[in-house]
Amino acid sequence: MNPQAAIHRTEVDGIPTLFAYATGPVRAGLVFRVGVADETLARTGVTHLVEHLALHRQGLADYHFNGATKAAFTHFHVEGAEHEVAAYLQGVCASLTDLPMERLETEKEILRTEESRRDVGQLPLWRYGAQGYGLVSYPEWGVRSLRPDDVREWVHTWFTQGNAALWIAGERLPAGLTLKLPAGQRRPLPAVTSALPSAPAYFSDGKGGVLLDAVVTDTTAARMYAGVLERELSRALRQEGGYSYTAATDYASRRDGFALVTAFADALPAKQDAVLGGFVDVLAGLQAGRIGQGDLEAVRTRADGALTVPEAAARRLPGAAEDLLVGRPVRGLDELRSELWAVTPGHLHAVALEAAGTALMQVPAGHSADWAGYTAAPTRSTYAVTGRRFASVGGDGSALVVGDEGVSMTVSAEDGTEKAVTVAYRACAAVLSWPDGGRQLIGTDGLVVEVEPGLYGVDAHTMAAVDAAVPQSAVVWLPPRQQQPKPRPAAAAQGNGAAQATPGNGEQRPAPARRTGRQTAAVVVFGLLAGLFAFLALAVTVFGHDSQTGTGEWLGIAGFMWGVTALLAWPAIRILRRTRRA
Repeated sequence: MNPQAAIHRTEVDGIPTLFAYATGPVRAGLVFRVGVADETLARTGVTHLVEHLALHRQGLADYHFNGATKAAFTHFHVEGAEHEVAAYLQGVCASLTDLPMERLETEKEILRTEESRRDVGQLPLWRYGAQGYGLVSYPEWGVRSLRPDDVREWVHTWFTQGNAALWIAGERLPAGLTLKLPAGQRRPLPAVTSALPSAPAYFSDGKGGVLLDAVVTDTTAARMYAGVLERELSRALRQEGGYSYTAATDYASRRDGFALVTAFADALPAKQDAVLGGFVDVLAGLQAGRIGQGDLEAVRTRADGALTVPEAAARRLPGAAEDLLVGRPVRGLDELRSELWAVTPGHLHAVALEAAGTALMQVPAGHSADWAGYTAAPTRSTYAVTGRRFASVGGDGSALVVGDEGVSMTVSAEDGTEKAVTVAYRACAAVLSWPDGGRQLIGTDGLVVEVEPGLYGVDAHTMAAVDAAVPQSAVVWLPPRQQQPKPRPAAAAQGNGAAQATPGNGEQRPAPARRTGRQTAAVVVFGLLAGLFAFLALAVTVFGHDSQTGTGEWLGIAGFMWGVTALLAWPAIRILRRTRRA
């Protein structure tokens, strides 16, 4: 094997280091075994906040650098000249030992802005619950209340020499590189939790398209299965059926011996049935062993090409550093290629069967997958607590039960049974608390119970008892709400039962944004202006052409007027589409 295609292990200041030869700018990364899954729901965002603070002193630079907070790892990476890379890595370590706490509140605001643009997926919370790996689906609620001492404690626990690994791709190790970090121990991977009583399972979401993930053994065959699945989905749903524009898969190692295979296919509302049916048919075909040798060879050839390009070893370094941090061996090129060329259709068939037993599918709203053998993921609890009962003031048939062990929301179903959602105090992942007295308890299984005094007539003594019973470390204080919750119509409550309290981002079901007064005024102003210009444009179009005005000039004026009309109407349309009145 070419020594320049290998990954070599060394050490820098006691930190295990992986090196691969590469020409061009030096690339490097400092990786820590800590991520979102190590946090709690009430303190989510602390690792991301540390990442931002550690990078602040880097300022603006001509070289490229960035950071990334993942579920179980945090990366600081850089690309530039040798001295720039050395200065960056040393600067990150220096910042981690003395974070710029004067930037704390500013970086909190930046994180909240970043979060507003982030579209988090719901599969993790339905699979893992409101803890561990499921936390990547939730907002960073903990950021708002973090104090300097909280952040320092987190850094001293997780961002240590013993919990770090370094990788470098270049012609040599940067001269004079030193990495000074406090001593600390290597941290194990987060525990893998489950919110699914059985699998395969499904849940319904308001978004179009079909999304699925499955936990499989982390092998070369599993990676190739993901590639073959993508080819089959693209062929069936895009090329042949014309139902989807995007049909794709992803493979992500969890670094614990298992990995997630994720598959997605988008769909217009009219095509959702066809996409769901075609998606299930593709999975069933692979589970039945219908795996084309041609598809296998195409995926194998592409994977082998990625392993043998000149930069292959350098590209494997970030993942190899994660493996190093969890005690997995760094594998050589010959071993990887040998496994790749040994994979047969039978191996892929075995992966397909393994994936079928752990699959979780997100289907469009109004659809189900029980007809395909999937079980509905739980949206209610198996029991209700015993305690004081507070009926809904709106008369919708629901009731809040406050007991010594927890709280429950109950609804009488049409068949006479009572359905409940329960959060036990001992299994409370977070309590969202507002100044008006409203509380929202989120269980570690992801289920939610709203404790709203105004909606259920809960007295102050009972609310104080709830506040005293929940773990204080789970309380998240939020700013005042713009609008108070309103009682649901009785028909809506009876129709949905307790299914209102499903896993979500802190609301029982994520509600569309309400239109504010300023937004309403904007709709009126832009609507009136658009209407005025539409009238003028129509007048010019119908009556503006005379013998003294050339056809081209006339059409240009009319086109301009209609263009202005569209520009004025567009803001109003966007506000109307994104919001609704309460």
